[in-house]
Amino acid sequence: MYQYNDFDRKFVKERVDQFKDQTHRFLDGQLSEGEFLPLRLQNGLYIQRMAPLLRIAIPYGTLSSKQARKLAEISRKYDKGYGHISTRQNFQLNWPALEDVPKILGELAEVEMHGIQTSGSCVRSITADPFSGVAQDEIEDARPYAELLRQWSTLHPEFAYLPRKFKIAVSGSTKDRAAVHFHDIGVIMAKDENGETGFEVLVGGGLGRTPVIGTSIRRFLPKQHLLTYVEAILRIYNQLGRRDNKYKARIKILVRALGAEKFTAMVEEEWQHLKDNPSTLTEAEIKRVSAFFEPPAYKQNADITKPSQLDENKEFSRWYLNNTKAHKQAGYRSVVISLKPTGMPPGDVSDYQMEQLADLADHFSFGELRTTKEQNIVLPDVEKSQLFEVWQVLTDNGLATANIGTINDITCCPGGDYCSLANAKSIPVAEDIQRIYDSPKTLEQIGAVDLKVSGCMNACGHHHIGHIGILGVDKKGKEFYQVSLGGGVGTDAAVAKILGPSFSQAEVAGVVKKITDLYLEQKIQDENFIDTYNRIGIEPFKEKIYAKAH
Repeated sequence: MYQYNDFDRKFVKERVDQFKDQTHRFLDGQLSEGEFLPLRLQNGLYIQRMAPLLRIAIPYGTLSSKQARKLAEISRKYDKGYGHISTRQNFQLNWPALEDVPKILGELAEVEMHGIQTSGSCVRSITADPFSGVAQDEIEDARPYAELLRQWSTLHPEFAYLPRKFKIAVSGSTKDRAAVHFHDIGVIMAKDENGETGFEVLVGGGLGRTPVIGTSIRRFLPKQHLLTYVEAILRIYNQLGRRDNKYKARIKILVRALGAEKFTAMVEEEWQHLKDNPSTLTEAEIKRVSAFFEPPAYKQNADITKPSQLDENKEFSRWYLNNTKAHKQAGYRSVVISLKPTGMPPGDVSDYQMEQLADLADHFSFGELRTTKEQNIVLPDVEKSQLFEVWQVLTDNGLATANIGTINDITCCPGGDYCSLANAKSIPVAEDIQRIYDSPKTLEQIGAVDLKVSGCMNACGHHHIGHIGILGVDKKGKEFYQVSLGGGVGTDAAVAKILGPSFSQAEVAGVVKKITDLYLEQKIQDENFIDTYNRIGIEPFKEKIYAKAH
């Protein structure tokens, strides 16, 4: 993973000192709420329903064991002993005291972490495929390019106050695990007709009030032009994006207003003035950053046989099938650690668990962890022969829930329990659903279903792209939930369609049960949920759910 140099360390320390002074001035009454607002946001500090919320950047989801231990220590020292993995791969503290935030940022700087640009109208944290560097279907590791974008965009003077927040995702694989079609800019590794590696560039995707699938504006961009082309896009957006209405300020609205063809032409014209500027990437610079992401010292003779415990232990076998993934290196697999045990808020992890995960990373995965947009944690490099031991440690620490990729692997925003923007609670709804499907046999029967819950239209729970999406809405001061079906990411990216009128909280889990019951009735052989939905359409589900109304 990337290691700070002297410039990086000085840069972050100066930022911490600056925010410490700003916070003290605010607490002393020298800065107003309005003056402090943009300052705290660009350091990741929100004021939520009951307390401040500090969002800590985990660039492209990569985290060292040392950093994980520091997050555990900070959670215990300054919060309530736990933190939350967000759908942008970051780490959130839900209960820090405002006066402690500069101290927290100071401690984070000791382990090369910060909260810079995890909020505000700027280029937010860059996200990427959590299996970058280890995925079998990878064209090239996305992390060096995510890091180049991160370094270039951090406190970029021209883009510090954009019309609205701006999100970039990078994927290096044929399968999209970064939701690149739903970002302001999505960058996908591609090859041209000569076999040269570059990027396809998508623009104008997003969720929120207006969910939009991004438009491809360049099928192939040579590597050296990544930063200059992104700069051209941001310049057009910065000049023409609306600032009079925050609901119409995202780049997706601008692309729609201008039309994709005109927007592309404007970007290409702007790029002609930028393509050979100092931001053009040299081969030496790409190699310099890529060197931080060289593969670890894999054992070339690692045991590649199937672990005998698979035949002897059903629980381990179930976990192996659901929670481990194929690896490009023979003899290794990636382990996905579920943060979704029934009865716990999805994505929450305690200080003790973080320390145990750091220990596991040190002993079994070269000291590295990854966070995912599904709010789980990955050990990217585990020898197959050590998987049983890893599973045993996870079991002892309440982290061996074998539900990755199932309907109980629910993506869920904090909702009304924490967020001041939420219309409804999300966590209790997720728990109600999980309790219905808590049987391993039931999960196996239903198979792969991507279920996502958001507490408001900001869509932090990504409900628009779930196979089943649930959105909290307000009806005359009461909490209701709208259900959608058919969302997805990747080459078949789709925005879910609303099923019909909303439901009370007490009804939601039962509605989901009816949806999966119909799927089981209608599926053909081994057909999964989304394929059955795409084959039969939404109408049979409407009939099943709203039958009493007819």
